[in-house]
Amino acid sequence: MSAALPSAFWSILLGMLGVVFGSFIATVAIRWPAGRSALAGRSTCDGCGRTLTASELVPLVSFAMLRGRCRTCAAPIAAGHVVTELLGGAIGVVAGLVAPGWEGLAAAACGWVLLALGAIDLAAFWLPDVLTGSLAVVALAGGLAGLGVDIEARLIGGAAGFGVLWLVARAYRIMRGRVGLGGGDPKLFGAIGLWLGWRALPQVLLIAALTGLATVLVLRLAGRRIAATDRIPLGTLLAGAAFLSWAI
Repeated sequence: MSAALPSAFWSILLGMLGVVFGSFIATVAIRWPAGRSALAGRSTCDGCGRTLTASELVPLVSFAMLRGRCRTCAAPIAAGHVVTELLGGAIGVVAGLVAPGWEGLAAAACGWVLLALGAIDLAAFWLPDVLTGSLAVVALAGGLAGLGVDIEARLIGGAAGFGVLWLVARAYRIMRGRVGLGGGDPKLFGAIGLWLGWRALPQVLLIAALTGLATVLVLRLAGRRIAATDRIPLGTLLAGAAFLSWAI
């Protein structure tokens, strides 16, 4: 493979891979928080429990052909599946357009790991260390290979990202006497720093904060009551903000 290939090739290739990874990520986000292995057993209908056939597991296509419902019991297929598949494909397409070649491939890989982290945090307020560690490894490998941000900026970003949110969490606990920030958030921000470098961290935080505020505003306008003690999936916000920061 060569970066000399047109960006359209990379976008199509990474977009197709992203849809497939998105399908797997959707399954992981459902099974893993429930204590089930994403690799254990065939996929089944959430309504009737019937084992799904191969033709019912084609990303996006099966959902469209079945009109979003189980062929047997007509139970609706969770919208999260198709949304995650679309997001996985979008990550691949954007990565192929922004950085055709190996850098785009590395960015897409980071984006897919971030998608998995964001989906799990949204579903269960949990950021698995194995996924955060995978993001850190991929980010460091890209830096060592000379793709994108230089390794020095990445190492500083990793330390700064973790340190800033760890200090915020520690200060909040001392002042308020309770946990206000999950233990996985500083690790995730550190891994993001290892990918994007320290210069991008303020932008990531700003985008995440503005997105969170906008979400709360929309929910309130929709009539949902939001209390100050309600939990917000910061990891999901950071994950989306990190990929957006890279893309722009």
